[in-house]
Amino acid sequence: MHPTHRKLAATAAGLVLLPVALVGCGIGGGGAKDEPAAKPARAPAEEAAARSRERVQAYLDAMAAKDVAAGRSQLCALLHDGFDLGATGPNGDFADHFQVPEAAITDVRSGPLGQEVSVSVSVSAGKRTVARPLVFTVTRDGSDWCIAGEAPGGPAANPTPTGVVPSPAS
Repeated sequence: MHPTHRKLAATAAGLVLLPVALVGCGIGGGGAKDEPAAKPARAPAEEAAARSRERVQAYLDAMAAKDVAAGRSQLCALLHDGFDLGATGPNGDFADHFQVPEAAITDVRSGPLGQEVSVSVSVSAGKRTVARPLVFTVTRDGSDWCIAGEAPGGPAANPTPTGVVPSPAS
């Protein structure tokens, strides 16, 4: 065979095999039809917001149920000692004289120290009930998520309820 014919034959053979090679690499749209498409993982921001919401909701549920152990388990390890000292104390989240008739997550957003989960918690003591805004900071601790802080919420976390007129500042 003439050298030019050999080159043409090799090129033709390469072009015939090219689509097969491309399908094997996933290029060209071939591939196995029986295999389900891989489900894309949640975006990191979605994952963080969902995990933060779950942790805070579990903590709120524990407060309402007065389940101290369940509440403690939502916190980062660094907070356990402080929680143990104050959770059931006179002003603690799990104090016997407080009831939590209502608690709702109002917002989840990224903050400088982790996810900030704003909540509105109604607390009853005797005949008096007050709603308090709180902000929980939730962060990743290793492969798990935990509550790293709790602070009073600001005006944005506690909009004025419908029908209530705020009293003027003096």
